[in-house]
Amino acid sequence: MATAIASSLQGTQPDIFYPDSDGKPMANNTEHAERIATTKHGIESVFADRDDVFVAMDLFWYPVKGKPRIVLAPDVMVALGRPPGKRKSYRQWEEGGIAPQVVFEFLSDSNTTSEMAAKAVFFEHYGVQEYYIYDLERKELSGLIRFKEEDDLLEEIPDMNDWTSPRLGIRFDMSSGDLQLYKPDGKPFLSFLEVEALRQQAEAKLEQTREQLGQTREQLGQTREQLGQTSEQLGQTREQLLITAQMLDESQSRTNALAAKLRELGINPDTL
Repeated sequence: MATAIASSLQGTQPDIFYPDSDGKPMANNTEHAERIATTKHGIESVFADRDDVFVAMDLFWYPVKGKPRIVLAPDVMVALGRPPGKRKSYRQWEEGGIAPQVVFEFLSDSNTTSEMAAKAVFFEHYGVQEYYIYDLERKELSGLIRFKEEDDLLEEIPDMNDWTSPRLGIRFDMSSGDLQLYKPDGKPFLSFLEVEALRQQAEAKLEQTREQLGQTREQLGQTREQLGQTSEQLGQTREQLLITAQMLDESQSRTNALAAKLRELGINPDTL
């Protein structure tokens, strides 16, 4: 009996648990959180018309099946060739084997040099093509890239100011002393508050346009009414002119008849 049980269990492995969170906060401070959210939503807006770009923030990425300890949660990651949508984690073997090609990290004072070095090694080893790091405290931007997908190593980008990501088409601008990202159409990435302000301005302008249209409709109604009155007056005038013309015709007829009668009597009406 024991042999049969042992035989039935051969080849059976317990399910491997892949945590969706480590219990740590996504960001260390408000600026950190805003940078992550602005970058994530900005990239999503760039690819809003495509169904093959997945963008996530602070999502666990498991590159190797069966090894849940090999995991990182980049501040922002972009996987080209994967559909957008909800995920509890990014399990690469369930994503067609596609590793996120682009990763962003925003550093705060809690990040250590050894931690960042370990992340760089991880991203390089597991296939990241572009890795961008922005130090929020020092206002310093750096980047690593594989200029060709088949390259083994990530190489440092010598000058990041005015750099454009080959895979995302977004531009990095440090001319103001702080990082500003721009979309391929030249429009800047906006924070939630900036987007909300623009939305409110657009709604106010729309409401103003509605009011103007309402006033225009009212004016058109008044003009239409005035035109109706004018048309009625013209009709009355036309009728009066017709009556007057008829009276003139009748008067002329009587005058002609009288003149004829006078001529019959031998009187020239023109000499009267």
